[in-house]
This record gives sequence, C-alpha cells and structure tokens, in this order.
Amino acid sequence: MIWVWVVGIVLLVVAGFAAAYLPRARARALRQRTAWSAARAAIASAAISRDAVPDDVPEAGDLFARAELLVANGGGVAAAEEAADCAERADRLWREAR
Repeated sequence: MIWVWVVGIVLLVVAGFAAAYLPRARARALRQRTAWSAARAAIASAAISRDAVPDDVPEAGDLFARAELLVANGGGVAAAEEAADCAERADRLWREAR
C-alpha cells in the first residue's frame, strides 16, 4: 500500500516540474527561432544592397562574411543577434556607398 503513495508523490513532482519547465522551454525556442529569422532577413537585405552597389566596400564585405559565417555555424540567440547586427551594418555601408 505504501508504494501507491510513493508513485503518487513521484507523479506529482513530475507534473509540477513539467508545468514549470515546458512554458519556459517553448518561450526560449520561440525567441531563438525569431532571432535566427531576423538574422536571415537582415542577411538577405544586405545581399540585395551588395548586389546593387557597383563598387567594392571592403568593410561591408567583411561584416557580411562574418554574418554568413555566424549563420553557418549556428548557435544561440546571441549568435543570431550578432549576425543580424553585422548584416545590418554591412547593409547600411552598402546603402551609403550607392
């Protein structure tokens, strides 16, 4: 009869852990997907600006290469935000060069 109580307590602990952990895990995954989506969009925008500029802008090219490398390596939210920042700065430099 004691095993019923033990099983009940274990189930309650597992349910409590799941109730606390799952929403946080979903929020973290959503934040990561959103950050990577923004990084890819920034890189696509920078690529369009790069193709529209007839001259070479070395600093922008370096920033763009760094952004693409960060995307290729993957990582967490910090890597995605850095990739987006590099791509946006490269985009800005290419737009100014036009």
